[in-house]
Amino acid sequence: MSRSRGRRGELPPSQETIEKLEKMVDACNFYEAQQMYKSLSARYAASEKHAEALDILQSGALIQLKHGQITCGAELAVLFVETLVKGKYSYNEETLDRVRKMYEGFPNIPIPEHLDDDDDMQKLSEALVAAKVRVEGCLSFLRAAIKWSSEFGAPKTGSPQLHNMLAEYLYSESPEDMTKVSSHFVRGNDPEKFASVLVNFMGKCYPGEDDMAIARAVMLYLSQGNLRDANNLMDELNKQLEHKQLELPDSDLIQFIKYLLQALERDSFPLFKILRQKYKTSIDRESLFDGLLDEIAEKFYGIRRSGLPDIFGDLLRMM
Repeated sequence: MSRSRGRRGELPPSQETIEKLEKMVDACNFYEAQQMYKSLSARYAASEKHAEALDILQSGALIQLKHGQITCGAELAVLFVETLVKGKYSYNEETLDRVRKMYEGFPNIPIPEHLDDDDDMQKLSEALVAAKVRVEGCLSFLRAAIKWSSEFGAPKTGSPQLHNMLAEYLYSESPEDMTKVSSHFVRGNDPEKFASVLVNFMGKCYPGEDDMAIARAVMLYLSQGNLRDANNLMDELNKQLEHKQLELPDSDLIQFIKYLLQALERDSFPLFKILRQKYKTSIDRESLFDGLLDEIAEKFYGIRRSGLPDIFGDLLRMM
């Protein structure tokens, strides 16, 4: 060992540390490796070697996830984001790609279907527990990444690409929770992908949930003042459904959404009020709708009832 490397507290090159820790993980010493990933990356960061700390944490997150150690991988991914904050790293394509690689490391495992006996029910129970761990781990990572992006160069609501990732992962693991899924897609920038998710959901949901999911998606866009993507979503839904020889649900709620978009295009507040009154029964099917329509009235017509909460902001904070 050289004299310089022999000095007490001297940190080795990060690649040397990465290779050593990867061998520990490959030998299934997951817990020991995890503790070393955390302690060594902290030492590099404390020495202002943030780039080296990031390399170690990214490598650790990826290999732990590869070995199915979701909790460990998610913890290191969150530490990666915390190190971005400590090192004051700006949001850019290069760093986004690193976050995306870790996101892609989280496994997508379908929930078993066609359950017939007690063994199958046990498998389902185990799969649901595992899915919850995966979702919570990926959610904590991407929420931290969204917060970092909003503070270091992305839009104030966070990176649209990161919102897309979170929405896609939530749907792949918890397809029944379309409110959360939709809330992130509308912060994203991919109405085409959102439409494909809604079409997929329409093929597996309970009767009466399909039109509510579509209406919720459109109104969430509109509550952000985003008429363009609300229209794009409906156009894309029609296109994809036509390709599958399907149609939008034939319901009063969908009729309301079509008329609502026309009213906003015409900038007609009287028509907006008439529609709310005429389709009140359909709007009342979900408590969220009335609050979203109040926010839409404020965004497009400058009219706000005093004391109303920020429905969309509250929705995201609950997640």
